[in-house]
Amino acid sequence: MPAARLEVQGLAAGYGSVGILGDISFAVPAGGRLTVLGRNGVGKTTLLATLMGLTTHKGGSVKVGDRDVTGLKTYARAAAGLGYVPQTRDIFRSLTVEENLFTGLKGRPRTDLEAIYTMFPRLAERRNHGGMQLSGGEQQMLTLARTLLGKPTVLLLDEPLEGLAPVICDQLMETVLKLAQSGEMTVVLVEQQIERALDFADDVMVIERGRIVWQGQAPQLRADQGLVDSLLGVGIG
Repeated sequence: MPAARLEVQGLAAGYGSVGILGDISFAVPAGGRLTVLGRNGVGKTTLLATLMGLTTHKGGSVKVGDRDVTGLKTYARAAAGLGYVPQTRDIFRSLTVEENLFTGLKGRPRTDLEAIYTMFPRLAERRNHGGMQLSGGEQQMLTLARTLLGKPTVLLLDEPLEGLAPVICDQLMETVLKLAQSGEMTVVLVEQQIERALDFADDVMVIERGRIVWQGQAPQLRADQGLVDSLLGVGIG
């Protein structure tokens, strides 16, 4: 299934009675790559969670391709093409790598695992290792691999590089970039490593206090150090 366009209009959400996001609107074309930047605690993780239906909806809409998924439960959004890799590396620690991957097949043939093992040779080497035996980087690979088995048309990545060694960061980002460039999926990336995030992205969106304060192309932001400093409070090399 090819990548799908993601369209968000006037999205507002929070947790219970507490509002976090307000009037968020953006679109990512099919096969596009959007990076979401911002200081800690401004609503980036809440945005991805909201796209997956994990927060309290307070307004606006979310469309995946031609389908409005705003009123759908999380499992139905996943079935509609949304794939979500959270910060928390949600693996089953008591299961082996391969058993974890089986849970992502959702009725698809087991032969699909071979494509994943080709994509992530490190997981192939550790297929019989338990989740608790994996390093942080390997757990992140496993979380991403299991999500990819669901064949998402839009992939949501929440700080996938946090705490990982540079070589693992390189491997993960190379894999995701190839998937996006192949036209298999649209990617929305939340990431604190600004250089890597800008290297990956076509477009960038900066959030502050639950609202968009800047949108544009990655080279435009990279070229303006003063803008980076004012928006993010940190420079780039």
